[in-house]
Amino acid sequence: MSLEQRNVLLVENDRTVAEITKFRLELLGYRVHFVDTADAVFAAVDNDRPDAIVMELQIAGMDGFELATRLRNDERTSGIPIVAFSSNADLGHVQRAFAAGATEYVVKPYDPAVLERKLEKLLSVKLPAN
Repeated sequence: MSLEQRNVLLVENDRTVAEITKFRLELLGYRVHFVDTADAVFAAVDNDRPDAIVMELQIAGMDGFELATRLRNDERTSGIPIVAFSSNADLGHVQRAFAAGATEYVVKPYDPAVLERKLEKLLSVKLPAN
């Protein structure tokens, strides 16, 4: 699949995880913009609409579940796939992420190949334009 410089917004509060994830995704040909607060997410999606969002559920400024819900309920961002990132593998937590609007869920520490496959799958599906 040609990624044609697909744009991924990475929302992560751990600088090391963010740098490793950003580096790995850039090696695959993605253009990655990194932010670490909810306010920065809204500014980023207004400035340059991402093709996908990979986001930690515990970020500064807003509960990640609420952030996912707001992104999903906003017509400008409702079609953007969201990959929720969390160290919590509890089934209830995972279900809550999907109910909030996550399209996929990845447990940290994560296998980079799993994230890559999930993003590739999400970005290979043609989503309706907003």
